[in-house]
Amino acid sequence: MKIRTVEYVGTVGAPGQPAPSTLPQVAFSGRSNVGKSSLINTVLGRTRRGIAHVSAKPGKTRAINFYEVNGAFCLVDLPGFGYAKVPQATRDAWAHLIDDYLRRRGALAGLVHLVDARRGAGPLDHTLMDYAAELALPVLVVVTKMDKLRSRERAGALHRVAEDLGMDEDQVLPFSSKTGEGKDALLEALEGLLSGGAP
Repeated sequence: MKIRTVEYVGTVGAPGQPAPSTLPQVAFSGRSNVGKSSLINTVLGRTRRGIAHVSAKPGKTRAINFYEVNGAFCLVDLPGFGYAKVPQATRDAWAHLIDDYLRRRGALAGLVHLVDARRGAGPLDHTLMDYAAELALPVLVVVTKMDKLRSRERAGALHRVAEDLGMDEDQVLPFSSKTGEGKDALLEALEGLLSGGAP
């Protein structure tokens, strides 16, 4: 897949609010500070002038943002979860918003879930994966920040994530926004999700 055009088309900020597009969608999820905005900008080729906001303070994405790609599908940026430095009520509101979006499903073709290579999968990652399985939602797991690991640590990190989440290692994609590792493989996987095939 080649990225030719990207356009921000709207935001969903409250449960029940309709999506701003009826095009097929792929949603991106992950804990706060997992590098989601950087990954989205890398995949969309918007590293000089990012379209997804990158912040030194995690938890900046507080609504569901929709970006129309090539006039063919929407990349959907979900709020990061698990960030402790926001009030519990705010975290609960984010969880409710994500739950409503995933349950309504609509044009959602699949979920790309991000896990930090250095931290591995935690309880909230397990919860979201179980939830996606309950909804029969296809999921691709991407392990971010691979450039932060030494070469001898890489295989072990991927193996741990796959094992923790009960997946085969070939279902787990290594990625680095800094080096661009995994970008082409992720774009190919997105095509698979959007065509209804396996990620």
